[in-house]
Amino acid sequence: MLFKKSIPTLIAEAAESGEGTLKRTLTSSGLVALGVGAIIGAGLFSLTGIAAAENAGPAVTLSFIVAAIGCAFAGLCYAEFAAMIPVAGSAYTYSYATLGEFVAWIIGWDLVLEYALGAATVASSWSQYFNELLLVFGINLPESLLHGPWEGGIVNIPAIVIVCLLSLLLMRGTHESSIVNNILVVVKVAVVLIFIALGWSFINPLNHEPFIPANEGEQLVKSGQLGFFEFFKSDYFGHFGISGIMRGAGVVFFAFIGFDAVSTAAQEAKNPQKGMPIGIIGSLLVCTLLYVLFSYVMTGLENYTKFAGDAKPVATAFAQTGYTFLNTAMIIAILTGYTSVMLVMLLGQSRVFYTMSKDGLLPKLFSDLSKFQTPWKTNVIFMFFVSIFAGFVPVSDLGHMVSIGTLFAFVLVCIGIMVLRKTNPDIQRPFRTPLVPVVPILGIVVCVAMMASLPIESWERLAIWMILGIVIYFAYGKRHSKIRTAHASKLPKG
Repeated sequence: MLFKKSIPTLIAEAAESGEGTLKRTLTSSGLVALGVGAIIGAGLFSLTGIAAAENAGPAVTLSFIVAAIGCAFAGLCYAEFAAMIPVAGSAYTYSYATLGEFVAWIIGWDLVLEYALGAATVASSWSQYFNELLLVFGINLPESLLHGPWEGGIVNIPAIVIVCLLSLLLMRGTHESSIVNNILVVVKVAVVLIFIALGWSFINPLNHEPFIPANEGEQLVKSGQLGFFEFFKSDYFGHFGISGIMRGAGVVFFAFIGFDAVSTAAQEAKNPQKGMPIGIIGSLLVCTLLYVLFSYVMTGLENYTKFAGDAKPVATAFAQTGYTFLNTAMIIAILTGYTSVMLVMLLGQSRVFYTMSKDGLLPKLFSDLSKFQTPWKTNVIFMFFVSIFAGFVPVSDLGHMVSIGTLFAFVLVCIGIMVLRKTNPDIQRPFRTPLVPVVPILGIVVCVAMMASLPIESWERLAIWMILGIVIYFAYGKRHSKIRTAHASKLPKG
C-alpha cells in the first residue's frame, strides 16, 4: 500500500494555531525578501567567477539564463503546491501528498543537501571575504584557521562562528530573524545595483570575445574524430563551448537555490494562499534580472581567465573600475548577502525536519518548540552539523553536492504536480501552474540536463547519501510513521 497524507489533513494542519504550532508573522513582502535573502549570495559572488573561468567564459550569462529557466518551471510548480498546501516542509510535504511516504522521506533527506550543506558552502565563502575585511583593519588570521585540512589548513574558524551565531538568532524567533534578514537583503541588493551601475561604463568589449570560448572536444565530435558518448565522458565535456554553458548552468544553479526556501515558511505566512506564489515567483524574477546583468558586467570588467582559483572574483573585477575607496563597503555588503543566505537556509532545514518529526519519521526532539515557538533542538543539532562541514570540507565539493540534491528535489516537485492533477483534479487551487503537463515536463528535462552536466563525483556522493537515508528510514522512520501506525490500528486483529 502507498501511504500518503491526504490534502484535507494537510490543510487542517495548516489551520492549526496556538501552543505547539509555528507562529504566523510573514507578509507577502517579507516572503519576497526571504526568497531574495536566500538566493543572492555565494552563488553570485563566488561561483560566477568559477563557472566563467572553468566552464562557460563570458557565456556564463547564458548559463544563468538556462538555470533560471529550469528554476522558473520548478518555481511555478512550487507556487501551486505552496498556495494549496501552506504547511512547513516544502517539497517533502508535497511529495507526501502525491508520491507517498517513502518518496517524501527521500526528498526530505535530500533537502539536507540543499539547506544544511548549502549553509555550510556559503559559510566557507563568507570566511574568505571576512578575512579580507579584517585585513583592512590590520588583522591577519593565519591561513590554517581559514581553511579545512583538505585545503592545506586546519579548520575554518570564521565559518564555524557565523553558523553558530545565526543558529542562536533563529532560536530566538522567526519574526526577529525576518527583521534582520530584511535589513541584510536591502544592503546586498544595493551593492549588486551599485556594482552594475558603476561597472557598466568600464566594460571592455574585448573581454567578451569570444563570448563562447571554443571547446576542442566539440570540434572533434563535429569532424567525426570523437564519438558523442566518448566526448561526454572525456575531460573536454563542460570546459567551454555549449557543454560548458550547460555545466556552468549546473554550477551557477547554486546561485538560484533559495526561492524554494520560501515554501518551507508557508506555515509562518499570514496569508499563504496569496503570499506564497508572490514570494516564490517574485524573488525568482528579481534575482534572475540582477544575475544576468551582474555576470555580464563582471566578465566585461576582467577577462574570465583571471577568475581561475579566485575566491573573491567580485573584488577582482570591481578593482578595474578604479573606485578603490568603495572596496571595503563592497566587502561588507557581500558579507551581509552571505549572512542572509545562511540565515534562510538554516531556517528552511529546521522547518523540514520539524515537519518530518511531526509525522513520526524522525524523533520527537526535532519538533519540540521553545517558548519562542521555534524548533530550538533542531537548530542546535544543525548548528553542530553544519559547523563541522563548514569548518572542514572544501567549498567546491559542497557546492556540487548542494546543486545536484536541489535539482533532484525540483524534479520530484514537477512530477508531483502532474500526479496531483490526476488524483485530485477538483481540489481548490488558489494558484494554478499554467500549461500542465508541459511546464512540469520542461522543468524535469532542464533540471535533469543540468544534473547530467555535473561531475560524476557529484552523482556518487548523492548515491551514498541516499543509501544512508534509506537505511535510516527502514531502521526508524517506517516503524514510527504516524500514518502507518494509524492505519495498523484500524486493521482487524487476529
